[in-house]
Amino acid sequence: MLSSDVMRGYNDSIILSLLAEGDSYGYEISRSIQERTGNAYSMRETTLYSAFNRLERLGYVSSYQGTETFGRKRTYYTITPAGRAFLREKREEWTLLQQVINQFLREGNV
Repeated sequence: MLSSDVMRGYNDSIILSLLAEGDSYGYEISRSIQERTGNAYSMRETTLYSAFNRLERLGYVSSYQGTETFGRKRTYYTITPAGRAFLREKREEWTLLQQVINQFLREGNV
């Protein structure tokens, strides 16, 4: 299991990449993260919703009320054009970060 400290800087990118595939809501995003990582990473609900609030405040996502589920309306999130631009930047940053870290952690350096 990956620690939340290691993943903290990537939570926004993970959420935005999932929303780039289509609108979604909190529980579905949380479940997708667990499934795609083979349960190696689980984002806590408080982390997820504080990320939604931050991303919405920054203009990277917007939210809307979906259909009623078990007596309660579900909040859906959608990525905005600004969010897509930010995600592109984070993907470029990730590529560079991997190159830098691999200089130190690749096999044969020990």
